[in-house]
This record gives sequence, C-alpha cells and structure tokens, in this order.
Amino acid sequence: MAESGASPPPAAPPARPPLSPLSRAEQFVWLTARVLEQHRFAYHFLGGGADPVETALTAYRTEDEGYGHALEPDLRGPVSQPLHTAHALRVLDSIGRCGGQRVERVCRYLTAVSLPDGALPAIRPAQRGYPAAPFVPIVDDPPSDLLATGPVVGLLHRNEVWHAWLFRATDFCWQTVESLETSHPYEIEAAVAFLDSAPDRPRAEAAAARLGRLVREQRLAVLDPECLDAFPVAPGYAPGEHHFPHHFAPTPGSLARAWFTDEEMARALDFLAAEQREDGGWPIGWRRWAPGTALECRPIVTIEALRTLRAYGRAVG
Repeated sequence: MAESGASPPPAAPPARPPLSPLSRAEQFVWLTARVLEQHRFAYHFLGGGADPVETALTAYRTEDEGYGHALEPDLRGPVSQPLHTAHALRVLDSIGRCGGQRVERVCRYLTAVSLPDGALPAIRPAQRGYPAAPFVPIVDDPPSDLLATGPVVGLLHRNEVWHAWLFRATDFCWQTVESLETSHPYEIEAAVAFLDSAPDRPRAEAAAARLGRLVREQRLAVLDPECLDAFPVAPGYAPGEHHFPHHFAPTPGSLARAWFTDEEMARALDFLAAEQREDGGWPIGWRRWAPGTALECRPIVTIEALRTLRAYGRAVG
C-alpha cells in the first residue's frame, strides 16, 4: 500500500505529431542518397541552390563530353552512354541550367554517338565488360531507340536549344511516335517526353491523342489500383511492374493528362502517396538485380514521387 503523501507517477510525455511525408523522405535521403540526390532534394524542397547540384553532376562527366560513372544506376562503369546523358539533362532542366556551353558540349557528344538516322541507341557496345542490368541488352550494332532519343530531344526543345543534331533526331522521333501501333509503358513515356515539348504543337496534340487511345485500348496504365490484375504487365517487365497515370503525366501540364479522368488520376495519386515506406523512401517498381543499384535508385524515385505529388497540389509537408 502506497505511503500517504507519495508523489504521483510522472505524466507520460506528450505524443509527437506524426512526421510529414517530406520530413520522412528527408531522413531517408540523408541516410541513403548519393551526394547528387542530396543536393537535388535540398534544391527542390529545402531552398537549396542550383550550383551544388550542378557541381555534383559534373563528377559524372566523361572525357567525350557525355556522362557515365553509373549516373543512371542500372549502368555501371566509367563509360558514357546516351541514357546517362538523358539523366543528366533531366537534372539540368529541373534546376534551370539546361543551356549554354554545358549543353553545347552535350550536343557534340550526341552528334558523335548518334546513328545514321540521327537517333540515339540506348546502350553502346562500350558498356560490355562493365556491370549492367540484365534487362538492358548490349549488342554490337544497337538500333535507334525512342527511349533514349525522345526524352533528350524533348528536353532540348523545351529549353529552346538549337543545334544541328536536333533536326534529324526530331524527324526520327516524329516518324517513330506516329507509327506506333503496339507499345509498352516506357516507350510511351519517352514519346510523351518528346511530344510535351515538340515545337509543332498541333501535330504534338494530335499524336498524343492517338497515343492516349492506344494506352487505354492496350491497358498500359493502371486505372484502378484496387484491380491490378486487370492490367497486364508488359512482356519483359518484372512481376508487378505496373505503370500508373502519373507515370505518363508527371505534371498536370503534360499532354498525357488528358488521357485520364480526374477520378483515375486521383486514385493513382492516392496510391502513389500510400507507397511511401516506413523508412521514408519510395520503392522502385522495376526488377532489382543488385543491392547497390536498388539503394541508389530509391532516392531518385523518392524525389520524383514528391515532385509529382506537389505538382498535383498534394500536401507533402
């Protein structure tokens, strides 16, 4: 029996309010991300400057004016590749630095590695001998590839870059996009990246409308996350590697936004927000083939998830 006059037990400390998605993601980035993604996160969400991002990106530059050193984490080794360069241009565009001498150098690289039709291959044979994802084929004579060419051409047009390389590469994109009859999500995303910034806007809008019908007819986008089995995974993709409306239209200004109803987009964004893991990061949706690459990819995916949610007016913190 307690003695008379004994002190009451100490009160429990007040419960802390739950951390916002942004705060949780920040902890994840500081814990796991490369220096480049740390600076990118700071730029987009913490008021950081563009100079540190560009300085970190410069470390991935190669002697031939391209980019390498696993900038795109699924391609390891020091050699430059068009997919690395596309990644670099996305970073530069996101910080308003996609112009000037830095892009002039990139265009010289693109000219040197393009194929006779002006397009880019996804992977040049120089990758052979270095680790690469098993789903990225390395061949002696790689074909022209919309996945590599479309996003690069689109970003250069978006930033009003004019270079001789762009003329034939743009023609390749138009011809390829307008001839697509069957496709898969990554190819459609590359087509949209081109169309969103192609100079001929009426032509781009018409091409995008046709692709939107193709996406719905071939069920390339998950329109209801509660019925995933109703939407087939493309051949060669990992099990469960689905694509959602926000993958095709990461901002409301994309031509692909018109492909989906408000309800479809809202369901997709709800699903995206709920995908944040306990550690604060978002998962990668494609095949994991090495622990290090998965670790490097997750901060990239996390930054893009937050940018997409914010672009659609979702509160992230």
